[in-house]
Amino acid sequence: MQNFIRPVIASIVLLYAVGGCVETVAEDAAEPAITVDDRDHWSFHPLSFSSVPPLPKQSGQCETVIDRFIAFRQVSKGLEFSPLASRRQLIRRLTFDLTGLPPTESAIQNYLSDKQIGGYERLVERLLSSPAYGEHQSQFWLDLARFAETDGYEHDKIRPEAWRYRDWVIRAMNDDMPYDQFVRAQIAGDLESDSGQIATSFCLSGPDMPDINSQEERRHILLNEMTSTVGAVFLGLQVGCAQCHDHKYDPFSQADFYRLRSFFNSSVSVVKNKSVSTLSERTKDVPKSFLMIRGSWSRPGAEVSPAFPRVLLRSATTPKTNRSRLDLANWITSDDNPIAARVIVNRVWQQHFGRGLSDMPSDFGLIGNEPTHIDLLDWLAAELIRGNWSIKSLRRLIVTSTTYRQNSVASNEGDKSNRWYTRYPRRRLTGEQIRDAMLTISGQLNSKKFGPGVRPPLPPELTKTLLNNQWKVTADKSEHVRRSVYIFARRNLRYPIFDAFDRPDANSSCSARSKSTTAPQSLLLFNSTFSLSTARRFAGRLNDSPRADRVAKAVELAWGRPVGEDELAVLQKFLTDQTGLIKAEQRPIENLAMPVPADDRSQPAEQAALVDLCLALMNANEFIYYD
Repeated sequence: MQNFIRPVIASIVLLYAVGGCVETVAEDAAEPAITVDDRDHWSFHPLSFSSVPPLPKQSGQCETVIDRFIAFRQVSKGLEFSPLASRRQLIRRLTFDLTGLPPTESAIQNYLSDKQIGGYERLVERLLSSPAYGEHQSQFWLDLARFAETDGYEHDKIRPEAWRYRDWVIRAMNDDMPYDQFVRAQIAGDLESDSGQIATSFCLSGPDMPDINSQEERRHILLNEMTSTVGAVFLGLQVGCAQCHDHKYDPFSQADFYRLRSFFNSSVSVVKNKSVSTLSERTKDVPKSFLMIRGSWSRPGAEVSPAFPRVLLRSATTPKTNRSRLDLANWITSDDNPIAARVIVNRVWQQHFGRGLSDMPSDFGLIGNEPTHIDLLDWLAAELIRGNWSIKSLRRLIVTSTTYRQNSVASNEGDKSNRWYTRYPRRRLTGEQIRDAMLTISGQLNSKKFGPGVRPPLPPELTKTLLNNQWKVTADKSEHVRRSVYIFARRNLRYPIFDAFDRPDANSSCSARSKSTTAPQSLLLFNSTFSLSTARRFAGRLNDSPRADRVAKAVELAWGRPVGEDELAVLQKFLTDQTGLIKAEQRPIENLAMPVPADDRSQPAEQAALVDLCLALMNANEFIYYD
């Protein structure tokens, strides 16, 4: 009876502050033991070094080991791969997937004319080596890191050095930093080198309230949010659900959470009205770590020491020895932890197919769905480790597979949802990709790398929603057309095209963006100042071609393929009809949206109609989707 009453009494004792002194509630960190059944969940099992399935009858379609795993499941269900996509489809798909940009005319022609064996593989290598690769791939990680250059909340103050973390991620991606080092740098880079501190901005990239009255409460919130994000991103587990009580479904106790949090306890110091951006280890006056009763910042319970989540340990007991953040970082990608490699492999697969082998990429717990191809997931995770944690090698393996190179036409009635990968899933570009593609085809994209976030002009109705001077437009206009990853990331106001196309708000880690289809998307692409100015530049680029070739040239630039005869007739008719309508309006030339530069100002109606044609092409499904 005493064992029952004791924790109940402790849990209802109220903490009170008298004269600024805080009373500590003594409470045992009682927690349920980890059982054999708790560990009997697919994601907690040790990595299984799966044997590769035998070649199926359609072995000619199996280019990589990936295909053998996929085909093995297809055959068992009476399914098969779809035919390969065309070379034009493949270069557009691959270039967007690896660099986030549309293929250039010269790149398309070079690939189409490369008839020797290995042409596709050579294209893959060129794209993996492109500086644009890291700029594109980093955005997915920045979503996970809830990256922004401001604090959020009411004042949303700027973090002047936040962009340095974004640049670090881009460089790490381009350099193919091994993933185990990538993890270690973001959790404990400051403990390994003087230059490693900037990577620890990952831990503190979330929202913050520097002006809060209680700085101890602020510190508690930061530590809890940081711990939850580390658990979700690196371990694919929602450990944050155990801040206030034992996890309802997964075998994580509240003590597990605060033991994990205590790895960071000596690394976060706060000063009122000052942003924090990186971790810095204290050497003096190191605070003790406690389980916080009901998750309250003001109710410390039992003292805890740093330890890894018990369910992920091979033995049933947790050694009670002090550990550092570097120990945590090393353990996450160690042979003793089965889950981290699975999580990152699943995320990379998700980037290339729109969904992971497990479709809940940050929840590998009991609520998450078991992967459709768990044997493939484990094989790829083991292969990643064998390959020195090289993410580029993993991508190379994925994009050279038949599974990836199929066309997107649904030809298997038994797989309408594409659960068994019988076709490539048609995919929409992100807001960042749409903007970058528009700048690319209009010849405007500034390829400058790195540096502080850029602030292009915004509509007055948006800037009025901000406090004074919270969107100070960058003076150098050439900066306004840099890649989207360099656009200033304000937490309280997303750049319009990003907002419309489902960019997350950076208030929490985002493992998969929403996929909405809304009227504002069409309105923005058709009516915004940015769209119109881009269409004018696009039309100006067409003026370098003979008048008879301009429509065909426009389609080639916008959609990456030659125009069809029927399409050409329709587009030529549109240009003729639109020219007639504009002439009939008899507007003065200064009221027309003319190409920049205009070819012939003596034919203003025809030139303005060309701008309208360019705008229409950028609003077509074929521009914002790829097969």
